[in-house]
Amino acid sequence: MSETAQDLDPLLATTFRGQWKERVRALSHLPTIFKIIWEAGAMFLVFGFLLRLVAATMPVALLGVTKVIIDNVAARHAARPVSPAFWWYVGLEVALAAISALLGRWNWYVDTVLADRFSRNLSVRIMNHASRLDLAQYEDAAFYDKLERARLQATDRVPMIAALGQIIQQAVTAISFCVGIFWYSPLLLIVLTLCLIPAFAGESHYAFLGYSLASRQTSVRRKVDYLRILGASKESAKELKLFSLSDFFTSQFRELSDHLFEQNRSLWRRRVVTGAALSLVTTAGYYSAYIYVVYRAIHGDISVGTLTFLSGSIAGASSSLQGIFSTFSNIADQTLFLSDLTKFFEVKPVLKIAERPRRAPLVIRDGFRFEQVTFRYPGSERPVLQDFDFHIAPGERVALVGENGQGKTTIIKLLTRLYDPTYGRILLDGVDLKEYDPESLFSVFSVLFQDFMRYDMEAEGNIAVGHISLANDENANREALLHSAADRSGASAVIERLPLKMKQMLGRRFEGGIDLSGGEWQKIALARAYLREAQIYVLDEPTAALDARSEFEVFERFAELTKGKMAVLISHRFSTVKMVDRIMVLKDGRIVEQGNHEELLALDGLYASLFELQAASYR
Repeated sequence: MSETAQDLDPLLATTFRGQWKERVRALSHLPTIFKIIWEAGAMFLVFGFLLRLVAATMPVALLGVTKVIIDNVAARHAARPVSPAFWWYVGLEVALAAISALLGRWNWYVDTVLADRFSRNLSVRIMNHASRLDLAQYEDAAFYDKLERARLQATDRVPMIAALGQIIQQAVTAISFCVGIFWYSPLLLIVLTLCLIPAFAGESHYAFLGYSLASRQTSVRRKVDYLRILGASKESAKELKLFSLSDFFTSQFRELSDHLFEQNRSLWRRRVVTGAALSLVTTAGYYSAYIYVVYRAIHGDISVGTLTFLSGSIAGASSSLQGIFSTFSNIADQTLFLSDLTKFFEVKPVLKIAERPRRAPLVIRDGFRFEQVTFRYPGSERPVLQDFDFHIAPGERVALVGENGQGKTTIIKLLTRLYDPTYGRILLDGVDLKEYDPESLFSVFSVLFQDFMRYDMEAEGNIAVGHISLANDENANREALLHSAADRSGASAVIERLPLKMKQMLGRRFEGGIDLSGGEWQKIALARAYLREAQIYVLDEPTAALDARSEFEVFERFAELTKGKMAVLISHRFSTVKMVDRIMVLKDGRIVEQGNHEELLALDGLYASLFELQAASYR
């Protein structure tokens, strides 16, 4: 037995026992879906329902009219008179056929509109919910699997909109056909129905296995997608060539994707063999009924028109019942996937918000205090900060220095309450950060992280997102503020070189976009930070991609911008931290030295050692 088949067999054994229970439970998600569809377009939903009710009666109506026409033609051949309304029946059949065709077009239109609006509304819900979750959750791989599956539901579940409409239409059509068959022979209807059940059960079983297998494959598929991007993207192109990485990544992609394919093919193979065998049962039931009706017609028990009506009804009922079972199975399977969506919406923020949160102070009086703060990242036993005490007062500018991994960026995440301390507390004006409204607290800060975003949008939009109220504003004051922020960050020179200036699309994602160098992007990001009139400015390695002259100009502007305000600066370049009021040297999650530049050099400790190592490289 292959490795893939071995992987699949436990899945077959474990899911078979509980799959129906799981499918019934999954159907409980349908009210939620109807609610989203209703919100997406109530008028279209009602209109589509009425259209499908009318369309569902068309097949049996056409068969009834055809029966009358055929019986009249047979009577004419037997030298019996035809009905005076014969040609009216012919005209009615043409009219019904035309109406049926028009209804099909309108049903397609309604389904398409609803599906598009459903996808939009669901995507908005996902984005809104994701925005309320915490940074810690985004750094968790299991959460990313849930988020990835939820994102897929916004588009992959679109066919279910049409399926919900189809099952209503199929049910009404099947009922109308079954009434005709039942009127002639109840036993015939029972035989037809029973013959469909095995095929339905088989399809349902393997569809459930497909869902279970897809869920298991999520993390591997994310890795496959990542390797696909690595193997063909602008960001990785240079290293792919210089380090000859293409074959390495392609080989990994091929190995993982082949394994996924073999798992899927093993399931598909079993499904097609079982499905083919069970479909023979359905076919046997249909033709048994058909042969019985033909036999009765040959012996003169029913007319040719009745034969036509019954054979058409048998075919229609068989097709409609199969369609109902298939569509229902499809909907049940779709709702299984929608359980991934509900699981995502059940994820709640870890950081708690006070029942009556405070507004952040309009003017900070005492500043921020860390009191005996210890912090560990989720899933890690190693504390990044240990019994950490720190105070920054209004008007004070502080620099955090130290080797990598000493907790500098972690302090920023805690200061801005992207995380809560594992132990200890952080105060703003004597009040725990947990007592403040998060949105109000964020408004106090203007932050530029080292891994800042490079938005594929116009230059002015890239800056305007730093003060979101200006993003869609189109007044003269907005333009003045954007240009002022660009001047202060040094981005004006970059923007003046662009063909369309502030209107230039940046990045290569969209047509006409121009990419910038790392240093140019950093100046744009700095302008974003400077646009926000904040009480405390936080810059994490703000000049990492800048040359020495640009770095000097940026810090001259930064010194002027933060005069009289709080500022926290993280930098590995010791020449840039001289302008702050206090430098704190971190090691093993604690402050081991602090003071200004001259005081720390005189101390001849860790700071002096690190400064000398860096200075020596310039001699």
